[in-house]
Amino acid sequence: MSRQDLLPGAGPVLSLRHALYRAGRDHRGGIGALATDMHLDLVTGYDTLQKKLNPTEERRWPNPDELEDIIRLTNDPRLLDALLRPAGAVWFKPVPVTATNDALQALAKLMKRLGEFVGSLHDGGADNRWQRHEVEALKHHGHEALRKILGIIAGAEQAMLAGEERHDG
Repeated sequence: MSRQDLLPGAGPVLSLRHALYRAGRDHRGGIGALATDMHLDLVTGYDTLQKKLNPTEERRWPNPDELEDIIRLTNDPRLLDALLRPAGAVWFKPVPVTATNDALQALAKLMKRLGEFVGSLHDGGADNRWQRHEVEALKHHGHEALRKILGIIAGAEQAMLAGEERHDG
């Protein structure tokens, strides 16, 4: 991931073309390794994939199978955000987090910081005139909070099912 993407307020602002390029570029080993992972020909496959991921190339675009491979292999959140943003959807990858007291306390701290962040956006709410960067930041932080909450729920469910299996066996 680029340092630019880690700046405060960066949020999910990439177009699909730029998200594809960044996902390929930032894949471990770069576009060459991605082409290898996709089992493409070493010379022409790399060259073709590089052109398909170039955000300024208008003539080529990954086909649906290639797009699925790129999503699966890179697992890049910027790409998932760019794909689902037009539909107004939030993606969630179940990454179970052990639902311990520490995890719940960390979630409480996150929610407190999120509440403070939302409170800091009083300029947009005061006159009901929201600016694009305020809405993008609010959306980004809201999606992150939902993912963390759903991760803890998935962890609790996983622990519950593992406990049920121990009692049944």
